[in-house]
Amino acid sequence: MARADLGYNGRGKWCSYKRTTLILCTINIGVALYVLHSLYTSLYIYPYNDSQTAIRYTPDQIRKMEESIRIRKASEPIELVKLVKEIKKELLSEERQREAVESWRKEKLKANRLALGKTLNSSILHKEAVMLTRALDSNWAKLSEEIGLWIPLEIINQEHDDKPEGATEFEEEILPGRQLPTECHTELHADYDGAAVKWGLTHHKESAYECCKACFDHAERAKPGEKKCNIWVYCPSETGCYSPDKYEHKLGECWLKYAEKPRLNFKDKYSESYRNSHPNAPLIVPWVSGVVTA
Repeated sequence: MARADLGYNGRGKWCSYKRTTLILCTINIGVALYVLHSLYTSLYIYPYNDSQTAIRYTPDQIRKMEESIRIRKASEPIELVKLVKEIKKELLSEERQREAVESWRKEKLKANRLALGKTLNSSILHKEAVMLTRALDSNWAKLSEEIGLWIPLEIINQEHDDKPEGATEFEEEILPGRQLPTECHTELHADYDGAAVKWGLTHHKESAYECCKACFDHAERAKPGEKKCNIWVYCPSETGCYSPDKYEHKLGECWLKYAEKPRLNFKDKYSESYRNSHPNAPLIVPWVSGVVTA
């Protein structure tokens, strides 16, 4: 009885394993069929949806797009492209000419040296051969320059100072307005330091003469103990005057200042080191100044 039970139980377990395997295979086949079905249907569904959801442009939008394409094509620098191509062809032709001349020079030099190695009957032919060898060998650069075939690798331009002795570095400038008297001690391209007794940002004058006169007037009206103007600084430039501060200085600014010992900020030109540290600084000092005695 015990063996019969064991045999029956073993057969029952075997049957359960087989049944489980069949069930798993069936499930896998079903999943595979579902995936294939999904892929198959997507090939037809998505193109149809894309065609339904495609953007449709109005006739006005199509006309504008065509117009933009036409304008873009019309704005292409066709003439410039043609000119560049022609220049490239010319440069290529010149390069080929140089190569041909250089090849001829080498062949001629080689043949001439071979001729020198042989005995020449005429002394004139020998001298000509020697001269030609020297010209083609050592003096070729000079010879090619004379016949227009040599272009230097580097061109050095030298500036020549043609100013006569005693001439000033700056051209004589004419300031607008009335001529300034000698009492103003006018200095072109000069900027003096000092304590401002009248701010130029809000104190504009028509000319340097008016600015100098304002300095004298301020000194005369100053009360005892107040600082009297003894420096005037005027901006005569229509494009404004440079200053290292944060303000934008415009034409007509008239700065009235006082200094016990007047000292120049800048004169004639801003130094190279200063312009390197202040990239916005011009080369020439634009201000006009004067130190007066009230």
